[in-house]
Amino acid sequence: MELHQLEYLVAVVEEGGFTRAAARLHIAQPGVSAQIRKLERELGQPLLDRSARAVRPTAAGRAVLPYARAALAAVEGACQAVDELTGLTRGRVAIGTVTSHTVDLAGILADFNARHPLVEITLVEDASERLVDDVREGRLDAAIVALGAADPDGLDVHVVTDEAIDAAVWPGHELAGRDTIPLTALRDRALICLPRGGGIRAILDEACAAAGFTPRVAFEAGSPAVLEQLAARRLGVAILPSSIARHRAHLHALRIVRPSLRGRLGLAWRRSGPTSPAAAAWLAHARASL
Repeated sequence: MELHQLEYLVAVVEEGGFTRAAARLHIAQPGVSAQIRKLERELGQPLLDRSARAVRPTAAGRAVLPYARAALAAVEGACQAVDELTGLTRGRVAIGTVTSHTVDLAGILADFNARHPLVEITLVEDASERLVDDVREGRLDAAIVALGAADPDGLDVHVVTDEAIDAAVWPGHELAGRDTIPLTALRDRALICLPRGGGIRAILDEACAAAGFTPRVAFEAGSPAVLEQLAARRLGVAILPSSIARHRAHLHALRIVRPSLRGRLGLAWRRSGPTSPAAAAWLAHARASL
């Protein structure tokens, strides 16, 4: 097994085909195919399903991928470590974030860039569930994610915020004269929520399931700002972090009780596995800033 074979395998899976992988690697497509076939013969299992239009990993391929990525990251980390010992500060850091939060991520990135101008930084936005998978599988070094009651398996977390989850209605709503609302009182109401895959939505769904009902979600949006606008337009009851629900003049917040719900936001990174010097430096900087 050779390192470039693992590199080819990762490229084919990420690009969804041999032609695009070859273009990314700047080598001829037959060379990529030949090396992966050689790797499959050595392992005794097909690693790629070539039957569909987009090439996908087989079960064996999915099992090999985390180790292939780890091996490539380890080699890159070793090279970067030597570079840093000789006075260079190169490298790459891949960061993810949910779309709406109170963390000054731009400021953290700008400060880090000022200290390490040769480090390449990439930033992607996505749902928490997918960001957690990307961090766990090594596609991202760290991510700002919404958290459920428990920390994600295999990841360490620096909690940034921990606050109540409220229901919010327009001031003229029939519930606007109340300060609290039992969770079960939301059973038949049109709810305005974040989409599945986020921490707050997961907390709501789990609490409703434990109470014996499925929430009636009328509208979904990826941004709390959109949720509050929909609620203000009398389209339903928004489920929002308390810091948003209680600081909008056009909304009335009700604390959800029996049970009370809480949501957390945190910086997550892999608990174990290789971390490049650049990623380690960024993580230390981010944790100190937070």
